[in-house]
Amino acid sequence: VLYLIGSLSNPRIIDVENALHEAGIETFAQWLCSGPEAAQHWKAYGHKRGWSYMETVKADFVQTAFNFDFRHMQAADGCVLVMPAGKSAHCEFGWFVGSGRKAYILFDGEPDRPDLMPPNLATGVFFDVNSLIKEIKNE
Repeated sequence: VLYLIGSLSNPRIIDVENALHEAGIETFAQWLCSGPEAAQHWKAYGHKRGWSYMETVKADFVQTAFNFDFRHMQAADGCVLVMPAGKSAHCEFGWFVGSGRKAYILFDGEPDRPDLMPPNLATGVFFDVNSLIKEIKNE
């Protein structure tokens, strides 16, 4: 299983998941079902309760989401970081790299500027989903 990593607001996640599925590659991206507004709801709820940042992050409903995601990360064989993505996505990518699992990056085109760490730590870097699928199937 490949865990798809990305931004809640990136509509490409489902397209990438569908393409991989059609190629016979098992994926997991159900974290996307929380929607891009989830973190804003968490923030607003914590703010109205008078909670600090850490009190909000440690709230049961946020921990439930974390445990769901992390359990599926631990069960996965590797990941695909679907760009563009934010801080949490890059942290998840780093976890996969650090755990010795395959960690691919899929850009939505060649980036304007080079990054140092992610592409050099990645198992492979791709600019279209078909090249990614070809690589995965050849392994």
